[in-house]
Amino acid sequence: MIITGRVWKFSDDIDTDAIIPARYLNTSDPAELAGHCMEDADPDFSKKVKPGDIIVAGKNFGCGSSREHAPLAIKGAEIEAVVAASFARIFYRNAFNIGLPIFESPDAAAGIREGDRIRIDSAGGLIYNLTLDEEYRATAIPPFMAEILAAGGLINQIRRQVKDNV
Repeated sequence: MIITGRVWKFSDDIDTDAIIPARYLNTSDPAELAGHCMEDADPDFSKKVKPGDIIVAGKNFGCGSSREHAPLAIKGAEIEAVVAASFARIFYRNAFNIGLPIFESPDAAAGIREGDRIRIDSAGGLIYNLTLDEEYRATAIPPFMAEILAAGGLINQIRRQVKDNV
């Protein structure tokens, strides 16, 4: 999978309440959540972001509560991927479960600036900053998790497995 997009940059410790504030957790509709994505970190984010854009952040992205709404809001906003120096463990797993590609790379998080265009080669684990002509390595995604992403999330993967075994 190759992902190319424009970057929106965020700092360290972006918690799930900054990604999707608790006041909007009365729905699971990705389109509705998308309208409030990153609202407490950048109030105008949902008006500025475009399909295919990429979030790049510092360490501990997705810390806080274990709500699946956080990666769902990002995916609903048609963010193509998230690159961060590190991810909170529960956010990491929730992102894969809903089919949101995420990549851990401290070097990329430090070197990439807001507005840069980047290309991510998920199979090769490489992130290219097309604006600065720089390359960064991402932590490899385990094969079983790459399969979940390729299926579009855990539920889709299970449905395929059941269908294949019927």
